[in-house]
Amino acid sequence: MAIPEHFLVELRGRIGLADLIGRRVKLVKRGREYTGLCPFHNEKSPSFTVNEDKDFYHCFGCSAHGNAINFVMNTEGLSFPEAVERLAVEAGMEVPRSTPRDQEAEARRKDLYAVMQIAAEWFEGQLVGMAGQGARDYLQGRGLNSPTIARFRLGLAPDGRDRMKQTLLTRNITEDQLIEGGLLIKPEDGGDSYDRFRNRLMFPIADAQGRIVAFGGRALGDQRAKYLNSPETPIFHKGNLLYNLANARKPARDGNALVVVEGYMDVIALDQAGLPHAVAPLGTAVTEQQMQAMWRLVAEPSLCFDGDAAGHRAAQRAALRALPLLKPGHSLRFVELPEGEDPDSLVRAKGRDVVGQLVAQGVPLSEMLWRMQVQARKLDTPEQWAGLRKDMRDLVNQIGDGTVKAYYGEHFKQRLETAFAPTQSYTGPNAAPRRANFGGRNRPPWGQRPLYAPPIPAHKGLGRGRDADTLPRERQLIAALLNHPDLIHEVFEDVGELHLKSPELDNIRRAIIEKATSGVPLDLEGLKDNLQFGGTANASNRLIVELTGPGIAQLEPFARPDATLPRAKKDWTSVFRRHRLEDLRQDLRQAEDDFGREMTDEKQTRFLALKAAVDEATAEAASFED
Repeated sequence: MAIPEHFLVELRGRIGLADLIGRRVKLVKRGREYTGLCPFHNEKSPSFTVNEDKDFYHCFGCSAHGNAINFVMNTEGLSFPEAVERLAVEAGMEVPRSTPRDQEAEARRKDLYAVMQIAAEWFEGQLVGMAGQGARDYLQGRGLNSPTIARFRLGLAPDGRDRMKQTLLTRNITEDQLIEGGLLIKPEDGGDSYDRFRNRLMFPIADAQGRIVAFGGRALGDQRAKYLNSPETPIFHKGNLLYNLANARKPARDGNALVVVEGYMDVIALDQAGLPHAVAPLGTAVTEQQMQAMWRLVAEPSLCFDGDAAGHRAAQRAALRALPLLKPGHSLRFVELPEGEDPDSLVRAKGRDVVGQLVAQGVPLSEMLWRMQVQARKLDTPEQWAGLRKDMRDLVNQIGDGTVKAYYGEHFKQRLETAFAPTQSYTGPNAAPRRANFGGRNRPPWGQRPLYAPPIPAHKGLGRGRDADTLPRERQLIAALLNHPDLIHEVFEDVGELHLKSPELDNIRRAIIEKATSGVPLDLEGLKDNLQFGGTANASNRLIVELTGPGIAQLEPFARPDATLPRAKKDWTSVFRRHRLEDLRQDLRQAEDDFGREMTDEKQTRFLALKAAVDEATAEAASFED
């Protein structure tokens, strides 16, 4: 259900943006704004600004930008509804529900949260009581210590048909609530309800906000099902949640690492060993919703499933399920454990460092897909290679994002044509050894030949267009800002991202930003007082005089003071986009040269990221001018 805009506006109005951000960033007040070190990238000089009047934060270093809701989403890895809910609680507001039925359902959900909390406390009490000795012995045998047991709130569902039911009914909890929360089973024949969990070690399952919403139970006797989870309820949808997500969020974001394992005990064992950034799906294959939750924390979570056939199948299912969801910068890595090992057994036998090394050696999704296709597959004939090519093409076509799909297609094409075109011998009555290079056309290997970069398109309008070189183009951009004092407020974020080769012009750009963020109207004399960098200030002053006086006649029409503000904004934006595109292309050429000289993963990642940025900027520039 959509959250009304008026509620979001009121919510942001009640939350002090500087106070919220100030809990994570040391802010210094400067005029009507606050400045500090950006929390989204490493920097030594403050480039992060908070403007409470305009309700936004902005970083001139990495271009992070947003309001209070965006800040909570980006720093805590929450979805939009979760961030709104979190801030609403802090502001003492209730997220509106559109109908009486919605309001009633929300009230029932709140009651269920309370019921699950009480149940968790009861299970914990049973574990430490007289009935829990067997369960405690089991946990000790698994190597868990008391602080770990308490941190994960492990408990015991004792044997008996309705011991939990009878106890909780005395605490103002109704039978209907226990059934709705999945704690009781109501027979279809109308018989008495009974406890779902009996004689089981209990694992409370929390949502992303840390609220208990369900339980998992491990059999301590001869029950038919070794593990039993809560059913779907109004507050629990197992395909949306990850076990230990609330606890793992901060360690994962701080270390930029998230390990996804199969079971509760794997998560707990890794946490106790000093690897607190582990989560697990809830007894099912990894779902699309769980992948999105992972990617809100880190760009490349590592899947570390058991070293057996079932674990291998689970990893392969996850690899295929990820394809339609891939987007630039986000993917999966896969960790291969020794045969017969799982994270729990391995960390207890070999220690944290061994597990950490295996995680660090995890392979990317592209390698996983390749291995899935080529392992146990004969590649002795042209027909077999053609079949592999078709299967790889079918996989690539499942990728939803066009940019990622293009890179995967190129990657597998090169791998098919070069790395797997070995010299082979064909035997027969008159056959002689020859080279098998099906479709390879003797191309040099990937990374040792020029990579495709699109040509610079012709641009419409703006007089000189492509004929203007970098420095004259920089002069036009700054001149327009000087001759149109209100333009800075129309293109503020772009000015913050503007990279200028001329130190004199960049000095003017910084002074304009300083004026714009101080709340003082932009005037040329005041602007000169803001110039800095020693001797550069004099040259910058001369440029200001030239670009606003005698040099006006040499400017493009949009940069002259007689142009209308809409015309100045439109043409300034077009020139800026071309300027940024040229910068990106220069960086791309350098990255390509670096990658050709030294084919490391880091250099390849940088090249691919720049290539994607160039593609995006090219499309953006073309669409703006059409």
